[in-house]
Amino acid sequence: MELSLPLSRRSLLATGTCALAVAACAPISRASSELAVYKTPTCGCCTAWVDHMRSAGFEARITELPTLSSTRSTQGVPEALASCHTALIGGYVLEGHVPAEDVRRLLAERPSAVGLAVPAMPLGSPGMETPDGQREPYETLLILEGGGTRVFARHA
Repeated sequence: MELSLPLSRRSLLATGTCALAVAACAPISRASSELAVYKTPTCGCCTAWVDHMRSAGFEARITELPTLSSTRSTQGVPEALASCHTALIGGYVLEGHVPAEDVRRLLAERPSAVGLAVPAMPLGSPGMETPDGQREPYETLLILEGGGTRVFARHA
């Protein structure tokens, strides 16, 4: 005997919401956790950012270069968004001290974009922590195709 139960819109929506919640809580996959980081040899805050990303479950491979301008240019990062390091993950570029939670959200949502940037190295961003805990509010910007941006996340 085959039992067929009609699904209401409400139960279909609830099922979809539960599936999304489970996916959001799942650990990041190995492929999406591999981070290629490009930095200059003398930058200590870049190393602190890599430590932040590693403690959040990302695997980082670091390449030291004398300058990053050609790397940024090749990846479509406008010079106005330049920071002290550039990273690549899952087809996206990360410029500067982007928090791990913003990277996770980027990889989950997969927007049509170049990547994320936190320009100007704000105090209190990952890798830019101060001994006295001083923090500046800052925004993580979504870098759009063509070089435009929009706010992706705000951090107090």
